Amino acid sequence: MRKLVFALVASATLVASTAAFAAEAAAPPSQSWSFSGVFGTFDRAAAQRGYQVYKEVCSACHSLSQIRFRNLQDLGFSEDEVKALAAGYEVTDGPNDEGQMFQRPAKPADRFVAPFPNEKAARAANNSAYPPDLSLMTKARKDGANYVYALLTGYGEPPAAAKLMEGMNYNKFFPGNQIAMGQPLNPEQVAYTDGTKATVEQMSHDVVTFLAWSAEPELEARKRLGVKVLLFLLVLTALLYAVKRKVWRNAH
Repeated sequence: MRKLVFALVASATLVASTAAFAAEAAAPPSQSWSFSGVFGTFDRAAAQRGYQVYKEVCSACHSLSQIRFRNLQDLGFSEDEVKALAAGYEVTDGPNDEGQMFQRPAKPADRFVAPFPNEKAARAANNSAYPPDLSLMTKARKDGANYVYALLTGYGEPPAAAKLMEGMNYNKFFPGNQIAMGQPLNPEQVAYTDGTKATVEQMSHDVVTFLAWSAEPELEARKRLGVKVLLFLLVLTALLYAVKRKVWRNAH
């Protein structure tokens, strides 16, 4: 009985200390995003640069399973550019006439190709950590865009009192301040085709813009519809008020 009580107390202490440690993550500071607000839209140039960052850096570990290559046309890529981008990947298709699966160049209608065939392969290549799919990342996290930006820019040397577990990296914005993913972005890691200087902050801002689009590609259409609905309701309200005054103007 005494051992059981001791074990329960030890477990409670461990949970409490873990919760306290996890609560030490700093709150992500707010950034300026083109897609924020009622009239917000995606900055096409930033989103295209963000796709370049995803393709050259993030796609080595993270999938983007909800996006098809043809969706990139919404960001300003031409049909020929999308075909060329898709053709740089191979996908499994089939079966063929012999009943065998085969590899072929990807087409615009195909989804983005995952970097690993399955979760076990992903964990084996990443020290048992599983890189999450990024399709809905900015919606899956509280204050998603600001959080992902803060995470990408929050790496640094741990405080002297901090003790990191083996294979972990210090990040002041990650719960517990320890993250398995090493710092993914470094200055000039990507050579932007438009000549923009690739600082860590710039790349982080661009890739978050791209991920925000991937999570809500319908955002602009939804906002336009919302504005139209509000205008319609305002006009309808004015008409109803005018009708009401006309109907009841002679009433005593």
